[in-house]
Amino acid sequence: MDADQWLVVGLGNPGPAYAGNRHNVGQMVVDLLAQRLGGVFKRHRSNAMVAEVRSAPGGPRLVLAKPLSYMNVSGTAVAGLARFFKIPPARIIVVHDELDIPFDTLRLKIGGGPGGHNGVKSLAVNLGTPEFIRVRVGIGRPPGRQDPADFVLKDYTAVERKELPRIIDEAADAVELVVRDGLEAAQQRVHAPR
Repeated sequence: MDADQWLVVGLGNPGPAYAGNRHNVGQMVVDLLAQRLGGVFKRHRSNAMVAEVRSAPGGPRLVLAKPLSYMNVSGTAVAGLARFFKIPPARIIVVHDELDIPFDTLRLKIGGGPGGHNGVKSLAVNLGTPEFIRVRVGIGRPPGRQDPADFVLKDYTAVERKELPRIIDEAADAVELVVRDGLEAAQQRVHAPR
């Protein structure tokens, strides 16, 4: 066991039909981290795709993970990975979409309620605690009377897709900041007015 290791989970739904959905932004961020750090995803017995990388030469080890189960039951795979790699909840970083944060905004926190996010709820139940770090990528509220459940399962609009690469890049930076400098320092950087 590597004492300085982190489990970084990108929440989403499996398969190409969901790949561009707002609900899959967590997986987009983890894909970018793997690309940046030279990781290759392989299927793991915990029902997830996993890439093991170093955050920097000689730096902490990151287990990047994308559960292969649907969002609402993704906690089973994440709890299995946490046990397998012996990573405590305080060293788990979960990247996910957040309806209650405006599009183009990131927020970092540890713990707290799921806020209606069934993937986060599944993780808290299966890990036995909500005390994991969350990189919350704002997607905003649906327009008009659109059902939030439908909204999160739709692809980003053409206008949003122009901004999306920058947002994914900033979310990946936020994960790296947490690992390198700790949550509080990362929050000060990420939450600072632009």
